[in-house]
Amino acid sequence: MMKTSRGQGRFYSWCLFWVMLVALGVYLGLWQWERAVDKRAAIAIRESADALIEPVIPPAQGATVTVRGEYLADYTLYLDNRVVAGRIGVAVLTPLRDNHGQLWLIQRGFLETGPSRAPPSATTPEGRVEIKGEWQATQTGGPLYGDNREGVRLQQLSLSPWEPELGAFSYAGWVHASEGDGVLTQWWEANVMPPSRHMGYAFQWWGLALAAFLIMLIGGYRLRRDAQ
Repeated sequence: MMKTSRGQGRFYSWCLFWVMLVALGVYLGLWQWERAVDKRAAIAIRESADALIEPVIPPAQGATVTVRGEYLADYTLYLDNRVVAGRIGVAVLTPLRDNHGQLWLIQRGFLETGPSRAPPSATTPEGRVEIKGEWQATQTGGPLYGDNREGVRLQQLSLSPWEPELGAFSYAGWVHASEGDGVLTQWWEANVMPPSRHMGYAFQWWGLALAAFLIMLIGGYRLRRDAQ
């Protein structure tokens, strides 16, 4: 009797363990499938975004934006630890006041600095300029270790370092400049994983869940038989 009871306990423990693995695999597969749907929507938004010239409304994510105005060169900061073709450097970030009085943040491109930690310095055109680039809405950065700002260097791209002196930017985001005055080497590109990859991950998780289910059945059958 005691042997039978112990065998039943092993059977139920076995089933509980594998049911949890099956449920986890199904959940992760659904999560990846939902991410694929979200990525399709994000790609559709980027592809359908209008090209805007001197906009006075918030641009859509991925919109091509042309702004005209003056750089605020004295407020240039640098996004640290950028690498282009094996070269170490920074991304040049300069606010711009457009012809409508709106304040924009322009990511002007890559400036090579090498391993030196001396403060970077980029030449900024004076007078009226025209910039064309892709709009990216503000995004949450990764974990920060210490302050975001160290001198003129930033660990993460954010609007907050300028706001105490310049006030709020007109729109929550920045222009990744690709053409125009003061534009340097491009390094940024939209990081949008293809939906097909997420779908592939989903099927992998569901395949693992199916394998776990079969193992649960086979092992459970043998444990049940031994208990009897």
